[in-house]
Amino acid sequence: MDVHYYCRHCGIKIGTIPGIEADRMGLFFLTNEERKEMVLPQEDGSVRIQSICEECQDSFEREPAFHQYGYLIQ
Repeated sequence: MDVHYYCRHCGIKIGTIPGIEADRMGLFFLTNEERKEMVLPQEDGSVRIQSICEECQDSFEREPAFHQYGYLIQ
């Protein structure tokens, strides 16, 4: 299965890990709530992981008030 990482704030694709099993990703360490928010199974059998890109992380560190917004456009 392929695992695709996307930024939950700006939507940019961060990267892909091809052909890896979900069990090897350590997803079992997540709580059920975290898993529902971050791990999105796709119709083609791949998995989309909602994460944060470096640009958004830098923005949050510079401007903590940005945390009130669910989506950032860069």
